[in-house]
Amino acid sequence: MAHIPNILLWLFVINHGIAFGAGLYEQRVILPQWFSRSSESGIRVNSAAMRSTDSGRSFWVFVTTVPLTLLAVANLVAAWQSQGPRHEWWLGAAVITLVERITTFSYFIPTALRLMSAEALPSVNVEAMASQWIALNRVRLALALGGWLAALRALSLAG
Repeated sequence: MAHIPNILLWLFVINHGIAFGAGLYEQRVILPQWFSRSSESGIRVNSAAMRSTDSGRSFWVFVTTVPLTLLAVANLVAAWQSQGPRHEWWLGAAVITLVERITTFSYFIPTALRLMSAEALPSVNVEAMASQWIALNRVRLALALGGWLAALRALSLAG
């Protein structure tokens, strides 16, 4: 039982690293397929590409939606009960990750689902929605990096 917190932290760090790397890949490779920008029409949403890729159900559910969320909650409990130099870093990593997870469930997933049906929405709304989603997705990726780095720091302080 004494090793469970360390195992949870290791799993958290590993899963976080996979999720952050995948987030970078999505930012650089997948999102340009979903969104294009032109000077005449602003941001164009390729709903068909979003539906075809459907990375949320084909990838993210197995990497972050279920595992990272559960690991964040478990690590919050373990970090809360921990003592010593890693306590604050570990707690910070769990809290940052939970903020990222909550925003993903409350904003990013519902908005992406609406954008998958963008052709049914007024184009002005779609452009504003897509622009905001793209900008906030960069913030979400920064949160993911911050959570991962804090978890790595906590791991480096583990005894």
